[in-house]
Amino acid sequence: MYRKSIIVALVLIYLVIIAGAVVRMTGSGMGCPDWPKCFGYIIPPTSATELEWTPGRTYEKGQVIIVEETLRVAKSDFTTTETFNPQNWNGYEKHDYAIFNPWHTWIEYINRLCGALAGLAFLVMLGAAIFKERKRKRILLSLFAVFLIGFQGWVGATVVYSVLSPVRITIHMVIALLIVALLIYMLYESSKIKHKYTFDKAFRNGMSIAIVLTMIQIILGTQVRQHIDEQVDLVGYAAKSLWLDNPEITFYIHRSFSIIVFLLNAWLFIRTRKLNLGHRSFNWVVLLILIEIATGVLMNYFEFPFLTQPIHLVVASVLFGIQFYILLTATRKEKSIDIA
Repeated sequence: MYRKSIIVALVLIYLVIIAGAVVRMTGSGMGCPDWPKCFGYIIPPTSATELEWTPGRTYEKGQVIIVEETLRVAKSDFTTTETFNPQNWNGYEKHDYAIFNPWHTWIEYINRLCGALAGLAFLVMLGAAIFKERKRKRILLSLFAVFLIGFQGWVGATVVYSVLSPVRITIHMVIALLIVALLIYMLYESSKIKHKYTFDKAFRNGMSIAIVLTMIQIILGTQVRQHIDEQVDLVGYAAKSLWLDNPEITFYIHRSFSIIVFLLNAWLFIRTRKLNLGHRSFNWVVLLILIEIATGVLMNYFEFPFLTQPIHLVVASVLFGIQFYILLTATRKEKSIDIA
């Protein structure tokens, strides 16, 4: 039960990352301008008319309408008369973004639903640790995981309140990766089957550097995406050929840094095979890096083909997870042989 709940939580976290990548690709981050509800609704509207002021309509406290390109929030439950009464409404104080796009709204809403499902899975995992496992370490790890997913939800809210602050988006992504790493560690720690790996200090150290480089690449990638978002606002979604005109220095660092990432991981791949260290999972690392390079080339030279952006981000996240697992297996010195 405990391990199964961890696996479910891990799958759902990756589902959240996929949904978040689609949100970023489609520019749907402000599809729901409030949090945790969406325009004050548990189930968001599908038409702009639902957000218009209407005479003789009953509104509930917290419901949102758009009046003169501003958000208005119902102060209490009431039914409107024939004329608009501003005394019944508060202005929305978090930000002044007041645009409704049904596609963006529902894409963001689905992203939030995935996050809510992940949160439930974390609570089930905590319950399994407390009532089934009853081991102090696993209970503490589960509590920390629940704290992180709650903190991640709060950071997500601040991303909306800040109207998609680049720094907060980056923090949001880094926390997601930390949650992935924690869940993988919990899976590894609870496993009853221990595979035998040959310990190699150089490989372990190289693996540590590789995972740090992957994290840096992902952070740089979020900054490159921010530049693209700004270009989309400037030149429009259809003008993809102009998205990378005059890119910032982070783009060139991100692109050049990929060479270092590839060379280091290639060396690790050769070393684990040459010394027969037993890290067969590294085959996936090589494959994922090749996919990363391919999608990066497609975006740069072929004007961002459909789905290449979310694939690029999701594959990087999966790569991070596999690298972290390999690092865990490469660190078990007590059950392996050191190679000079």
